[in-house]
Amino acid sequence: MFMSQRYASWWAFWYSKGLYVLVALLMAATIILTTPQASQGRSWLDLLFQGVQVIQLSRLSDNQEVQLGQQINQVLLKEGKVELYRNDQINRYVTSIGQRLAKSSDRPNIPYTFQVVNDDAVNAFATMGGFVYVHTGLMEKVSNEAELASVLAHEIGHIVGHHALEKMRKTAITQGLLTAAGLDRQTFVQLGVQLAYSLPNSRGAELEADQLGLQNLKRAGYAPIAMLTFMEKLIKYSSSAPEFLSSHPATPDRIEALRASIDPATANQGDGLNEKSYRNFVKPLVAK
Repeated sequence: MFMSQRYASWWAFWYSKGLYVLVALLMAATIILTTPQASQGRSWLDLLFQGVQVIQLSRLSDNQEVQLGQQINQVLLKEGKVELYRNDQINRYVTSIGQRLAKSSDRPNIPYTFQVVNDDAVNAFATMGGFVYVHTGLMEKVSNEAELASVLAHEIGHIVGHHALEKMRKTAITQGLLTAAGLDRQTFVQLGVQLAYSLPNSRGAELEADQLGLQNLKRAGYAPIAMLTFMEKLIKYSSSAPEFLSSHPATPDRIEALRASIDPATANQGDGLNEKSYRNFVKPLVAK
């Protein structure tokens, strides 16, 4: 009886191991057949181990998202797609505003990284895992700290709404990259870098990020009117739409939704509306 139990245990152990290896092989084969990059210069052994490391977009933990966001950020910097602005004073200033907003956001449990990009384009964007980027060109256009905070709050709204992951999922399906198991890590990071700039967010994602950002802006103690004045300013004074509006489509219904969400009685209550203070501090530092 004892030997029979030992035999049964031994058989169950190796049976489970066999299934595990079989699943890994099937996943690796799927990657080979459905992902073009996988067949170039990779051994079957590499793919076997990669097969159990595919990333399921629907089951990404906060920790996984942050790690992948870090990898996307590293590639953006290494490939020169983003050139960071080397001014400690400005970087500390933007980080202080961003962290103030992050603490009062609907997703305060992940680490946030705020980076200033040395670029004249009026733009800001966010990737997954708490990474937010704002261009010096945009910092020159905003009139006060509250308007800058409204941009950062909007980008945090995209992170709160997991919009980068949803955009990645849809793009992976369209490009035929998404297998039944998910995406392999390398493809995931490459796609994240590609989407950082190239593909606008959906109208629904922008509306949600506006509302999440507006509520965050108010909770952080900034005057909510700043989000509306910044959006109206870009549309009114831009002869051609700045990059921020092409990657963040600014349609009249978005502005109307913001206007409807801001109480005129309290619109100007809060910090950050001192234009002279912002101009004296920031403009000389970021101006070319």
